[in-house]
Amino acid sequence: MVVGMVLVPLVSTCGSEPVGPGTTAFTSLSAGGLHTCALTATGQAFCWGFNDEGQLGDGSTTARAAPAAVSGGTAFAALEAGTPHTCAVTTSGAAFCWGQNFRGQLGDGTDVARSSPVAVSGGLGFATVHPGGTHTCGVTVAGVAYCWGDNERGQLGDGTGTTQLAPSAATGGLVFQHIATGAAHSCGLTTGGEAYCWGGGAAGQLGTGFPNDQAEPAMVVTDLRFSAIVTGGSHSCALEVGGELHCWGDNDFGQLGLGNQVRRGTPVRVGDLFFARVSAGLDHTCAVTAAGVAYCWGRNDRGQLGDGSRDDRRAPVQVRGGFAFRAITAGGLHTCGVTTAGEAYCWGWNDNGQLGMTAGSDQLQPVPVPSP
Repeated sequence: MVVGMVLVPLVSTCGSEPVGPGTTAFTSLSAGGLHTCALTATGQAFCWGFNDEGQLGDGSTTARAAPAAVSGGTAFAALEAGTPHTCAVTTSGAAFCWGQNFRGQLGDGTDVARSSPVAVSGGLGFATVHPGGTHTCGVTVAGVAYCWGDNERGQLGDGTGTTQLAPSAATGGLVFQHIATGAAHSCGLTTGGEAYCWGGGAAGQLGTGFPNDQAEPAMVVTDLRFSAIVTGGSHSCALEVGGELHCWGDNDFGQLGLGNQVRRGTPVRVGDLFFARVSAGLDHTCAVTAAGVAYCWGRNDRGQLGDGSRDDRRAPVQVRGGFAFRAITAGGLHTCGVTTAGEAYCWGWNDNGQLGMTAGSDQLQPVPVPSP
C-alpha cells in the first residue's frame, strides 16, 4: 500500500445474485496511496482516485471518482495498488504495471510513466507482484524473489544499492511464499514461515533489532513462524497461524497497536486479539477477525480508522457500521474492505475520489463503493 499495499483476496459469495446498493462485482480490492483498484470475477481491472501519473491505467491522467476500467482488456488473476503505481499478474504469470516510473518501478526497462499496462520485462512467471513506494517486488511461481525500481535504501535486496529498470533477483537463494513492499523496505515470508526484511531500517521496520539499512534479505529476530506478512510506510506486521498478530518498526502514530508510541526493532504481539487477515497502510494498520470484525489503529487524521473520529488510536478500535468483513486493505490515508455479503466499502481521505465517490469530504466510517 500506499506503500506496500498487500493484495487482499476477496472471494465473492454472491454467485449469480443481482448486485444491489452497496454491492459490487469485485472479487479483490487494493487501496493504494491516493487511489484504489479492484478485480471482478472475470479478471477485469478497475481503478479510481488520483491519476496524475496514470496509476489508474485507463489511458489517461484524469482523476476518477468512480471505478474506471483499466485499458487493454487483459484478464488478471491478482492486482495491487502501490503509492503512485499499480501492478497485476495474469493467470499465466505475466506481470504488468502502470503509473509512475521515474525510478523504473514499472520494470519495463525504462523510466517513462505509463497510463496503460505495460509488461514487466524478462519474461518471468510471477505468482504475485507487489508495488511499493518507488519500487516493486514479485515472487515467481518457483518462489524466487525479484525486485526492481528505486534501490537507494537497498529495498531491492540484490546487494547492489543500484536502481534497476528490470527485475533483479534478491540474494540469498531463499524460497518465498509471499513478499510485501513498503515505502522503502521489503519483507518476505519463506515457505517455512520465516520472515526476512531488507531496505530502509531506520525505524526498526526490518525487525533485525538494529536501525540500519540492509541491502540483502536479513532474518527478522524471532523464533516465531508466520503465515502472512505485510508492510506499511515504515512498519511491518506478521500473522502467526493461530491468528496472533505481531508488529514492529515506526510507531509515531500508534500503528503498532501496542498502546504506546514506542518504536520496536523486533516483533511484539498486538494485544490479545486473534486475526484472520491484516493490512498495513502508510501510518495505520487494520485487521479482521475470523468472525469478520474489523479493527484499525494508528494515524486517523482523515478518518482512515473508520471509528467515526479523527483521533489517532494506539490500540485496535472497531470499525463502525457493524459489518462482517471478509477482508480489509489499508492505503495511504484511506481504507477499504469487503463484507461477507460481497459488499465493498471505503472510508477515510477522499480528496481525489479514492473512496469511489465524488471527491470531497473525508468519510469517518465505511461508505459503499458503486458497482462498475
